[in-house]
Amino acid sequence: MSSPIPSPSGKPTSVLILGIGNVLWADEGFGVRCIEALADRHAFAPEVTLLDGGTQGLYLLPFLEEADALIVFDAVDYGLPPGTLKIVENDEVPAFMGAKKMSLHQTGFQDVIATAQLMGYCPEQMLLIGCQPVELEDYGGGLRPEVAARIDPALQIALDRLAQWGFAPRDGRADDGLLADPSIRRDAYESGRPAAEDACRIGDPRFLPEQS
Repeated sequence: MSSPIPSPSGKPTSVLILGIGNVLWADEGFGVRCIEALADRHAFAPEVTLLDGGTQGLYLLPFLEEADALIVFDAVDYGLPPGTLKIVENDEVPAFMGAKKMSLHQTGFQDVIATAQLMGYCPEQMLLIGCQPVELEDYGGGLRPEVAARIDPALQIALDRLAQWGFAPRDGRADDGLLADPSIRRDAYESGRPAAEDACRIGDPRFLPEQS
């Protein structure tokens, strides 16, 4: 695949919008839930690709190769008050992704960017929209209210940047072919999971120490 050629105006000609994280661990799923909400509410030009990156790591490389601008939604531990949004751009993105790793997916995505840079096809413009998590140690849990409330502001930041780049959304829904199966999207997942008192949500009970 050939690297995209930026437009003469400096505006990108193709954009990848990526949500990463693990929806099984509470606020870790923030990025994925953002990309789902964006796809549900807006349609975009063919040059804009929406992708649920989950925890795929280096499997994301071909998608970065096709884009010359990247917007990433993710839960990132910045050491800020829970629910705080922080925006990081361009060369600062890899450093923030690896500064304080919350899970293996962040190590993986930092490696994705480093590999893309080494191979010479990392997007020229990058925007990380990160949210400080409230809770991560809740296996099977959903987004905490403070984090869920930041989805709309996070989407607006992305929409504003897309408009600056000449990719304002249209009415309708985006192509969701690169999103997760509907059975694990937020509404289905959070309404279908057992309550904490009915199921162990801190790990596999077979390997947890007995409580005295």
